[in-house]
Amino acid sequence: RRATESNKAEFAAKRAELEKAAAAKLAESQAQGEKLGGTTIKLTQKAGVDGRLFGSVTNHDVAEELNKQGYKVVKSQVRMPNGPIKVVGDSTVSVSLHTDVVVDITVTVYGETA
Repeated sequence: RRATESNKAEFAAKRAELEKAAAAKLAESQAQGEKLGGTTIKLTQKAGVDGRLFGSVTNHDVAEELNKQGYKVVKSQVRMPNGPIKVVGDSTVSVSLHTDVVVDITVTVYGETA
């Protein structure tokens, strides 16, 4: 395509529309991040007497619990820097709501004896 005046105007209109949509998405993510930041979720898993879990708590489990609490989060947004949680106790997990909005939450895992 040539850079004619009509093509330049069309490009500018599309660009403005995309920038407006991106700004709206960022604002929505920031609002959700303010609500979500500092949240503690509690999960119960079967565990041995030494506090090690049978299995592990994954990003899927965390996202599922956050969705139950009313937050719209998909598992790909949940970042577990140390991998899946395999022991009872508190762990910090990051939730990436937007490229510019990352919040930390606390996941408390309780052991349930088999």
